[in-house]
Amino acid sequence: MMEEKVKIGIIGTGFARKVQIPAFQTLPNAEIVSVASGHLENAEKTAKDFHITHFTDNWRETIERNDVDLICITTPPNLHKEMTLFALERGKAVLCEKPMAINVAEAREMMDKAQEKQVLALVDFELRFQNGRQKARKMLRDGEIGKIIHAKYNFRNASRGTLEVPWNWWSDEMQGGGALGAIGSHIIDSFHWFFSTEISSVFCQLQTHVKERRDGKSGEMRQVTTDDEANLILRFADGDLTEDATGIVSVSMVEYPKYQNRIEFFGTEGAMRVEHRGEIFLAKKDDEDWREIEVDFDEPIAGIPDTGFSRGFTSFAPKIIEAICEGRTEIENAATFEDGCKVQKVLDAARCQNLQAEINWS
Repeated sequence: MMEEKVKIGIIGTGFARKVQIPAFQTLPNAEIVSVASGHLENAEKTAKDFHITHFTDNWRETIERNDVDLICITTPPNLHKEMTLFALERGKAVLCEKPMAINVAEAREMMDKAQEKQVLALVDFELRFQNGRQKARKMLRDGEIGKIIHAKYNFRNASRGTLEVPWNWWSDEMQGGGALGAIGSHIIDSFHWFFSTEISSVFCQLQTHVKERRDGKSGEMRQVTTDDEANLILRFADGDLTEDATGIVSVSMVEYPKYQNRIEFFGTEGAMRVEHRGEIFLAKKDDEDWREIEVDFDEPIAGIPDTGFSRGFTSFAPKIIEAICEGRTEIENAATFEDGCKVQKVLDAARCQNLQAEINWS
């Protein structure tokens, strides 16, 4: 199958409005033909702002359009399974936001349906496509720092550190909110992708620092049932790049001062650090400090904070459109539903390990 122009249906007006729609609209062989939101006013405003001809508060309308080739699902995670299965049954390609599902049972059901229908089905782990991360991954494979023995990931963003942020789905465990799912899923996938191996064990501590938020509709204070901090201790399965390797992850949505999204690799021959835009720093084992490696940076989306995520998506989007135009069901380096399932397994295990043993000092 060779499509001249890929027609896209968008479900959700959060991340899609900020990143996906602007990125796709730069591509001459892509056209967004429908946008759906649970709130009709959001769908209408998004359609007007981006000159999209159709908007609706019924996501099934968007999926069932005959002219839609690709469905982008950017809703809270508790809605992913139903929307994805509905789209796959109708033969649509799917780009699903992370985390892929609420639990691994849902993720497996989605994966099985995608395999049955033999269509392009991807999880939006766009950081894989940053030029810097692609280069860093190749450097690891070229043996630049030897075998990996330890890795650290530090994510800090104080965007939810104030009481002024209202209660929404991010505050609700039943809707799949929280830092572990939203950010931890990216981190787990990053490790899987960089190392081409899996996390074999995890210990986890979750914390809710802001325990109540005001409901924007009712004005009442509501309990926050999700985490705004997640700390993980990991062990990686041995592989071509890893040997008895361990990892530490710190995710906080309440820490100040400035944004940080940093991954560090420590090997038998040196260390490597990758920052949020894809900046690479290298230190051999005899070096006294880091030295920066030249990177051809991706383009960010204008008008939003440059956190690095939009840079990844601007490089990812044309590859999605190209694959659909050519009738392919795989994209090199893209996260499949199978990859999403592997991430979900670690998320589920982390939540199970969120146990606390009190120390008796008496």
